[in-house]
Amino acid sequence: MKIALVGSPNSGKTTIFNKLTGSHQKVANWSGVTVDAVIGKMKIDKKTIDVYDLPGIYSLTPFSPDEAVVRNILIEQKFDKIVAVIDVNNIERNLYPIIQLLELKLAPVILVLNMMDEFGKNGYKLKDNILEKILPIKVIPTIATKDVGIDEIKDAIMSFSKKETFHIHHEQIISNFIEKLSNKYEDIDTKLPYGKKWVIEKLLENDCYIKGKLKRRDFYNDLRDDINNFENKYKIKVSERIFENKFGYIKGVVKEVVEKVIDIRSAMERSDSIDRIINNPIIGIPLFLLIMFIVFQLVFKIGTPLQDLVSLFFSWLTNFSTNFFTSVHSPAWVISLINDGIIAGIGSVLIFLPNILILFFSLSFLEDIGYMSRAAFVMDKTMHLMGLHGKSFIPLILGFGCNVPAIMSARILESKKDRIITILINPFISCSARLTIYVLFTGIFFHKLQGLIVFSLYLLGIILAFLSAIIFKRIFFEKEESLLIIELPPFRKPILKNSLLEMWLKTKEFIYKAGTIIFASVIIVWVLSNIPFGAGYASKQSIIGHIGSFFAPIFKPAGFGTWQIAVALIFGFIAKEQVVGILGTLFAASGTLAMVLPNYFTPLTAYSFMVFTLIYTPCLATLSVMKREIGLKWTIFNVIYSLTIAWVFATLIYQIGKLF
Repeated sequence: MKIALVGSPNSGKTTIFNKLTGSHQKVANWSGVTVDAVIGKMKIDKKTIDVYDLPGIYSLTPFSPDEAVVRNILIEQKFDKIVAVIDVNNIERNLYPIIQLLELKLAPVILVLNMMDEFGKNGYKLKDNILEKILPIKVIPTIATKDVGIDEIKDAIMSFSKKETFHIHHEQIISNFIEKLSNKYEDIDTKLPYGKKWVIEKLLENDCYIKGKLKRRDFYNDLRDDINNFENKYKIKVSERIFENKFGYIKGVVKEVVEKVIDIRSAMERSDSIDRIINNPIIGIPLFLLIMFIVFQLVFKIGTPLQDLVSLFFSWLTNFSTNFFTSVHSPAWVISLINDGIIAGIGSVLIFLPNILILFFSLSFLEDIGYMSRAAFVMDKTMHLMGLHGKSFIPLILGFGCNVPAIMSARILESKKDRIITILINPFISCSARLTIYVLFTGIFFHKLQGLIVFSLYLLGIILAFLSAIIFKRIFFEKEESLLIIELPPFRKPILKNSLLEMWLKTKEFIYKAGTIIFASVIIVWVLSNIPFGAGYASKQSIIGHIGSFFAPIFKPAGFGTWQIAVALIFGFIAKEQVVGILGTLFAASGTLAMVLPNYFTPLTAYSFMVFTLIYTPCLATLSVMKREIGLKWTIFNVIYSLTIAWVFATLIYQIGKLF
C-alpha cells in the first residue's frame, strides 16, 4: 500500500508521520520545512505501507514550488489512501486544499482533525458525525503529540474505502460560463484523467500546472480571450469568484459542524497582547537579538564544564590506547595512527558535543513554543529594505542548524529571484559545524568573553548576508515587492520530549559525520603526514606539508599563513568540523590544541581566522544542494564571492588590528 500524508503548515502533519512510521522528521512552526516528499514505512497486520510526507500547503492550485511538488505527486502517483491532516482550530482555512483534493477524486480521503485539545480550550466542539455526512471522507479527531487517535488512523487506513464524486456547484453565472466553454472546446486534451469541466475550471483559476499539460498550446490563448470578454461584460474576475464560491461552501460546512460552547475573547485578547509586544518591530528585533545572545551564553556557561569532562575522556582514551598497543608490541605506526590520527582527529571534534547539544536544544525549544515564525514576521520590514521577501528570513534561521536543509527550504518563496538571492546569502549564516571552531578558539584566546565573541561572529554573518542581498538585488535583479503571508501559530506549552528528540536527531547527524567523513579525512591527513618516510610526522617536508606550504602565502596577510592552518582550511571545504579535526591530527605529536595553538595564533589572528571560517566557501554538501536548486553558474559565483569576501574581511581585521 502507498499512503500520501497532506495538510496545511502547522497542522501537526509531520508529527503524525513520525507516530505512524517511527521516523523522526523536522517538526517546526512554519511552512516549507518539509520541502520534498519524505517516505517512511509502517507495518499494520504484517503489511508494509509506504507513507509519503508531502510539503505543507494552503492550496492545490500551485503558487509556490512546494505546492507544485504536492500537486505533481498527488496527480502523477497512484495512492491507495490519502491522509489529510488539518489543525481543527483553523478548520475553515485548512479545509480549502481538502475540498480541492476531493474534487480530484484520487483516492479515499481520511481527514485527521488534529489539536482537538486546543480546540476544546478555545471554546468549541464538533457536532457528532455531521462532517462525514456532508463530505465523502472518514473523520478522525486526534491529539498527535499525546498519541490520541493514532490507532484510529491506522484502522482507517486499512478499512476505509469510500471514494465518491464530489464537486462544488458554483453560482449560476459561473456555472453557465464553465458549461459554455466545455461545449466550445470539446477537443481539449491535457493527458490527464479528468473531465473537461474540471480542466476548464483549473484554467480559469490560472493553474500553471494544467496549462503545461495542454497538448494544444494555442488553446489557452483562445480561452484567455473568452475570459477577458466575459470579465469585461459582467465586471467580475472569474478566478476570484471561483475561489469565493468554494470558500462560501466551506463556511457553510463549518457552520454546520462547529459549535461554540464558551466565550474565549479574554483569552484571545491576552494572546494578542503578547503578540503586539513580540511582533512590534521596535521591540521585536532587539528581543530576537537578546534571545540569540542568551542562547550563546547558555552554550558556553553550561557547555564548557561538560566539555572539560569529554576532554578528560579522550585524554584517558589516548593513554589507554598507548598502554594497550604498547603491551601487545604493536608497531609505532599503528600507535601513531590510533592516537595521532583517529583519536586526536575525531576527539578534537567530539569534544565540543555538549555545546552542540545545547545549541540544538535551544533552537528546537524556540521552534516548539512558536517563537521562530514570529521572528520571521518581525523581520519582514527589514527584509524588504534589502529587497527580499519576509519569508526569506525562515531559511536564514534554519541556517543556524545546517545550511543544507536551509537552502532547500527556500522553495517556500514564490519568486525565483528571491529564492536565488536567499540561497546565495544563506552560507553566511553560521551553521552548527562552524561552532566547533569558535568553541575551540574562544576557549583558548577569549575564555571570559566566549559568548560575546561567538555572538559577534553570528551577528557579522547576518549583517554580511543582509548587505550581500542588497548588492545582489541591485546588480542582478530588478526590484520587486511581495507580501508576507505567514501563519503565526498560537504560543504552545513546550513539550520537552519533542525538544530533546530534535536535539538528539541533529546531534546524531553530527556524530555520524564525525564517524564517516571526518574519520576518512583524518586518516588521509595522517597518511600524507607520514609520507615520505623519514621526513618526520606532520613535518613541513611531508606531502601534507608541501600542500599546505603551497597555499599558506595566500593567508599570510590575514595573519595565519602557516602550512598547517592552510591544510585545515582546505579540508574544511569538505566539512567545516574538519578544520578542528585536521588541526588535532597535525598537532597531535606536539600536545593538545590548547597547548599548541597559542604558538601559532594571537587573540587578533584567532579572531581573523574565525571570521575567515565564518565566511569562506560553504562545505561540499551545501554546494551540492545549491547547484541542484539554482544551477552551476550561481554556485561557482558563490564560491568565488565567499572566498573573496572572507579573505578581504580577515585581512582587514588583522591589518587594522595591528595598528592598535
